[in-house]
Amino acid sequence: MNYQNTLAFAQQLDEQDELKNYRNKFHIPVINGIETLYFTGNSLGLQPKSTAAYINQELEDWAKWGVEGHFHAKNPWFSYHEQFAEPIAKIVGALPKEVVVMNNLTVNLNLLLVSFYRPTKQRYKIVCEAKAFPSDQYALEMQVRSAGFNPEEALIEVAPREGERTIRNEDFIKAIEEAGSSLACVMIGGVNYFTGQVFDMKAITEAAHQVGAYCGFDLAHAAGNIELKLHDWKVDFACWCSYKYLNSGPGGVSGIYVNEKHCNNTELPRFAGWWGHEKETRFLMEKGFKPMKSAEAWQMSNAPVLTMAAHKAAVDIFDEVGMEKLLKKQRLLSSYLEFIIDDINSYLTTHHSSPNTQHPSLEIITPRNWNERGCQVSIVAHGYGKNLFNKLLDKGVITDWREPNVIRLAPVPLYNSFTDIYKFGEILKNNL
Repeated sequence: MNYQNTLAFAQQLDEQDELKNYRNKFHIPVINGIETLYFTGNSLGLQPKSTAAYINQELEDWAKWGVEGHFHAKNPWFSYHEQFAEPIAKIVGALPKEVVVMNNLTVNLNLLLVSFYRPTKQRYKIVCEAKAFPSDQYALEMQVRSAGFNPEEALIEVAPREGERTIRNEDFIKAIEEAGSSLACVMIGGVNYFTGQVFDMKAITEAAHQVGAYCGFDLAHAAGNIELKLHDWKVDFACWCSYKYLNSGPGGVSGIYVNEKHCNNTELPRFAGWWGHEKETRFLMEKGFKPMKSAEAWQMSNAPVLTMAAHKAAVDIFDEVGMEKLLKKQRLLSSYLEFIIDDINSYLTTHHSSPNTQHPSLEIITPRNWNERGCQVSIVAHGYGKNLFNKLLDKGVITDWREPNVIRLAPVPLYNSFTDIYKFGEILKNNL
């Protein structure tokens, strides 16, 4: 598409947008009397306007039924989590039996590692990405220490090559092959939180299986953002949060995926709880854990219904729209944002001396290849400090700052518009 940096062009794209009315289904923050330009759905998604009604339904049923709400509420609490199986499976590319909504992200990661990091003296290493999100780093470090190994020896961190911003997929493959029979597990963020880079999860999984290792992914920045085919890729395990692209509220419930071959293996070690026990005999209260033959077997507790109600409000919107339409608009939005940034760089080169003569003033470090990225666009603001981020915030533009000089933006197809992006470009240009 031949983009134009004009308000009229942005408004034309908005008029042609088949998802344009979904913006009205979300609360757009108003700060200091200004309706914000919100580009941090990669950190916390906006609240659907339906969320309050979904939560109020459960509050009303709690008031009406008390404990009997487990069976007589409009959405019975006993089986509340089951209604997520079909729609979440569509979002992550899984079978319904392979997914369950439960707990929070890092709790779930640790629970999954109990099952899929089973080190021996010979096979104890983990391949991961260097400078992964801190929670992942901490979880892997402590899993290794708890098993009696030294993280300095057990963790193989794959980093970008010197002078490069992103990690080459072939370097993951090489690290896996070199670890060989010493490798127990691969655990990588499917989308890098800093650069927005999407890794080749299919190829990485195949490489891990070739050397006899398990392979799993933290999909915090992937679920609801990119096309996932976890079952077809034969990924062993994965987990994600719901408060970013899935718009389910701060600290919202997480979800897990476990490949069906592991779901069917009742001998696979795991931490156990009442809600993972087979449903038919759960209330007999008998000794001896009998896991369900689904991802539900990794549940330890019953559903946190109030937070799951917020999750349901958001997931119902995803199920109504479908990932295909979201991905189509996502590419147009993020491509338009890239065009605007490139246009501003051309403007700065023409009208100002660049703060850094060796780079454009604003360097996009997110891959431009659509096989390697989702909607996030990460920008290195060369020559500018956090003052630029603060100026944008003062003008009602909510972005995300990462030290030392990176601004992350995520134009989300459910509620961001092309006019949002045009207005952002104008504010950015006027504050450089």
